[in-house]
Amino acid sequence: MKNPLKFIQEVKQEAFRITWPTKKDTMMGALMVFALASVAAIFFLILDQILRFLLNLILTINFSL
Repeated sequence: MKNPLKFIQEVKQEAFRITWPTKKDTMMGALMVFALASVAAIFFLILDQILRFLLNLILTINFSL
């Protein structure tokens, strides 16, 4: 096991090497997530409506026979 003081020094050195995203990168990433989540929500809404229509169609045909 390493010396705790040496470990803390290494952690501090690694912390200085971190490159944080810029404000522009963060905003672009957030907008991309929002856009893709919106597209997925619309896709599943349309898919749900189509499947609901088909299921109702099948059930009404089944009951009329």
